[in-house]
Amino acid sequence: MFQVRTKRRVSIWRRLTFQSLVMVATAAFVLAYPIYTVLDQAITHGIHRRGDLMVVDMKAMSDFNFDQISGQTTDIPRPFRQLDGQRVMLAGQMVLPNTASGSLERFELCYSIANCCFSGPPRVQHFVYANVLPGCKVEYTQGIVSVVGTLHVGVERADGQVASVYRMDVERAQ
Repeated sequence: MFQVRTKRRVSIWRRLTFQSLVMVATAAFVLAYPIYTVLDQAITHGIHRRGDLMVVDMKAMSDFNFDQISGQTTDIPRPFRQLDGQRVMLAGQMVLPNTASGSLERFELCYSIANCCFSGPPRVQHFVYANVLPGCKVEYTQGIVSVVGTLHVGVERADGQVASVYRMDVERAQ
């Protein structure tokens, strides 16, 4: 006669296919990676130790409000003030080298010439004034360059206003 069939509940784990697992993993990555990036930046301020170097995100290092005329060293965020005298690696673009030859004695470094100044004129904290140490050879390079050296953090003044916040003694650039 009539046979009544009852549906058995199938575990969700048995219903998952490889494709659905890939879709779930992709969605998790798309959601989790931006959250991780924001949290990492908020916690580390873009400063990471790599061996004896501190690798510093130049954009994070320059992204704070600072009075261009009467700013003080204490107005620089503490995580960046603590880099004073540390051996660091910065990645950015060389700005306005004053030389006709390829070899540089000094240059300015900015995280991105095209992107640093959308909110108005360039700000002093966007630039690291780099002096190449004697015996080191640094050539002008277009595009992103990694620079290693000793970072000096603190306000220096000239002509009644802040002239620099960051300076660096450059060992090498590549």
